[in-house]
Amino acid sequence: MKVWKRNAVVAAVVLFVCAAVYLNWSYQGQETADAGKTLGQAALVSGQSADPLLSSTASPQPAVTGSPAPASSAESSGSGYFASARLNRQQARDSALTILQDAASDETMDDAMKEETAMAIQSLADYTVSEAQIENLVTAKGYADCIAFISDDSVSVVVSTGGAELTDADVAKIMEIVTDETGCAASQVKIIPAED
Repeated sequence: MKVWKRNAVVAAVVLFVCAAVYLNWSYQGQETADAGKTLGQAALVSGQSADPLLSSTASPQPAVTGSPAPASSAESSGSGYFASARLNRQQARDSALTILQDAASDETMDDAMKEETAMAIQSLADYTVSEAQIENLVTAKGYADCIAFISDDSVSVVVSTGGAELTDADVAKIMEIVTDETGCAASQVKIIPAED
């Protein structure tokens, strides 16, 4: 009975991870589709827009038909790397999760292997949650962008500083976040400033 409950919990976690992966993927696709908007569209001419990046300006600027929207320095400098790194990380996780799910559903596998597979799926889910937490907490500290990569024995955090150098205080802040979230020792954490 306990095995059934545990398997049900693992299956639910895998389902939630897959749903989160899909939603993240679809949100990323929607975000890149919205990036191609141009000034002069009817919604922008009237000064109203559903785009949160455009609505954050203090006053609407006159629209010029056919002119592309100017990219902010944060978008043009580091977001390309961070977007592609997130996409690559997600694709690698998706393929690993698919392989593990296929292995877990194999009827010929013994119970010990099924348990190891379930533990690997749980580890992927834990890594995904921890990475998201680290990224959110680091950006909440005022850094332009951040991406975390967690493996079994190390954590790498790439931080966009907006062109500034990472000081010892910056490294200490980020290190505290990572060690608190993952339980890893400071020697297992690598903090990399992004080249802007």
